[in-house]
Amino acid sequence: MDSNSDKTSVAAWIAHLLKERSVNRVYGLQGGHIQPLWDHVAQEGIQIIDVRDERAAVHMAHAHSELTGCLGVALATAGPGVTNTVTAIANAYLSRIPVLLIGGCPTTMQANMGGLQEISHTEIMQPITRYSNTARVADQAIRELNNAIARANGDAGEPGPAYIEIPPDVLRQTVSPNLILEDWLKPTPPRRLLPDPERVTDAIAVIRAAKRPLVISGRGARKASESLPRFLVAVDALYLDTQESRGLIPADHISVAGAVRGAAMAQADLVITLGRKLDYQLGFGSPAAFPNARFLRIADNASELIDNRRGSPEILADVALTLDAIVNELGDNKGTRDTNWLDEIRNKHRERIARGQKSAPPALGADGKIHPMAIFEAIKEVVDPDYIGIADGGDLLSFARIGLQARTYMDAGAFGCLGVGVPFGVAAALLYPDRQVISVNGDGSFGLNAMEVDTAVRHGAKAVFIVSNNAAWNIERIDQDINYGGRIVGTLLRHCDYAAMARGLGAYGERVEDPDELVGAITRGLENAPAVIDVVTSQEAVSSDSQKGLGFVPNYQPLLAWDEAEKARRHNKAH
Repeated sequence: MDSNSDKTSVAAWIAHLLKERSVNRVYGLQGGHIQPLWDHVAQEGIQIIDVRDERAAVHMAHAHSELTGCLGVALATAGPGVTNTVTAIANAYLSRIPVLLIGGCPTTMQANMGGLQEISHTEIMQPITRYSNTARVADQAIRELNNAIARANGDAGEPGPAYIEIPPDVLRQTVSPNLILEDWLKPTPPRRLLPDPERVTDAIAVIRAAKRPLVISGRGARKASESLPRFLVAVDALYLDTQESRGLIPADHISVAGAVRGAAMAQADLVITLGRKLDYQLGFGSPAAFPNARFLRIADNASELIDNRRGSPEILADVALTLDAIVNELGDNKGTRDTNWLDEIRNKHRERIARGQKSAPPALGADGKIHPMAIFEAIKEVVDPDYIGIADGGDLLSFARIGLQARTYMDAGAFGCLGVGVPFGVAAALLYPDRQVISVNGDGSFGLNAMEVDTAVRHGAKAVFIVSNNAAWNIERIDQDINYGGRIVGTLLRHCDYAAMARGLGAYGERVEDPDELVGAITRGLENAPAVIDVVTSQEAVSSDSQKGLGFVPNYQPLLAWDEAEKARRHNKAH
C-alpha cells in the first residue's frame, strides 16, 4: 500500500518548492505529524540527515546556511519535536541566520481538542522567529511557505529563522497545479538596497574629518569581501572583526588590530560599524568602551543600525554597495590621519602577535594536566590552510578565539549557546567532504549534543570532535571560587571517557593525557574521521574571559574593566 503517492498533494508541492529553491539537504527527526512531507522530500531526491535530537537538526540547518549563504531547512514533528528546537531557533534568531523550520501539528479536525502532542507552537515561536504561522488552507499552503522563506531571507527586514506548520490532513490534500502560482515556487534574487547619495556624501565628510578611524564588521558585512579591503585602504582605518565576520580580511592585513582591541576602541575618534550590532561584545557602544568616538553606521537592516548608539550618519543600504560608493566618491582625499597613532596601534598589534608566536603557551596547567592552549598548538601543526574550525564552550571559547586560527570559523555567537559544536561539525563535514573539519568543544558543551556523533557515523560526516575534558563548567567554577567564598556547587563533572563513548557509537575515539601525544592523536582522528579526541585538560588554566570577570556577570557591562569605566562615567555624569 502507498498512501503517499499523490504528486499533487500539499506535501508533494512543498517538497517540489524546496527542490526549486535548490535545497538539496534537510535536517530533522521523523514523526507521524510530518510523515507525508518527510516521504515526499525523500522522493524528490533531497537528502534527509536524520538526527538524534531536533535541536541538533536546527543547529545543522544554521551551519548549512552560514557556510553556504543559502537557506537551511529543518523538519520537526509536533509537540516535543517542535519545542526541542526552541534553543537552536533562538540562537539562529540572535545570529540572524536564515533557517526554515517546518513543524508538525494536529489535524484541523482535532485542533483545540487536546490531540496528541498538541500545544501552541506558533505562540512559542513568535518571539524568536521572523515568521510563525499555521498553514490550514491547502491551496494557500505554498503561498504561505513562500512568505515564510522570504521572511527568513530578510525580505521584510532582518533575516533569521521562520517557522511554519502544516496539519497532516492538509499535507495529504490534493491541490490542482492550476491553483499553484509559478512565482510561489521560483526563487527570487536577493534585494540589495542602494545607498542614499546624500548619506554617502555625509559619510565622506565624517571620514575626512576623522583622525583615528576604526572599522568594525559583523555578519551583515559578510558579502562585502571584495569591497571591504578596498575601503580599509582608501580610508586608512584600523579594523576589528569581533569573530562575526572572520575571514573577510586576512589576518596579516595592515588594518587589522585585533590583538590590541581595547586600545583601538578606547582611542578611536570615529567608529564605522558595518552590519554589526553594538551588543555586549562591543560594550553596547557605550562611552565607557568608546570614550572618544562618534559613530558612522552602515547596515542593510535597522537592527544593525540603531541599537544602543546612533550613528551620524546612518546608512540603511547594502554594505558592499555603500562601501563602493564611498570609495568612489572619496577618491584620494581621505582627510588627515593621526599617523603616529595608526603606526603605534599597528606596531603593538604586530608585536603582540609576534610574542605569541615566539613564546609557546604552557603545555600543562598547574595541576599537571594538559593546558587547553596545547590543543590549538597541536591543531596548527596538522591542518590544511582551508580547514573549517568550530568552537563550542564557555571557558573553552575564550581559548579558541585566540588559538583556532581558521579562516572559516564558527561558534555560537552572541547567544552563547552551548552544544553547537557537534551539529555544526556534522553539517560542515557533509557540505565540504574534501576539507578538514575540526570542532573543539568543552566537555560540558559536548555533552549536550554528543549523541550526534552517531549521526556523523551514519551519514559519513568526517569531522574531528576534540573534547577539552577538564571535568568542570570551569568559568562558573572559577567564579564560585573567587566571588562566592570558594563554595563549589554544581560545577564539577567527571573526566568521563568520551573516546570510549565514541567507539561505542562506531566512531574513532582516542584519549590523550600527554601533550606530546596531541599531534599524533589529531592526525589519526583526521585519517579515521568521524572521530572524538578526548583530551584530559586542566581546571587550573584560567581563560582571559574568566580573568576579565565574564562569569561574574557585572551590573552594567560584560567585563569588569568596562563595568568600572561605566560606573565612573555614570557617577561623573550624575554629578
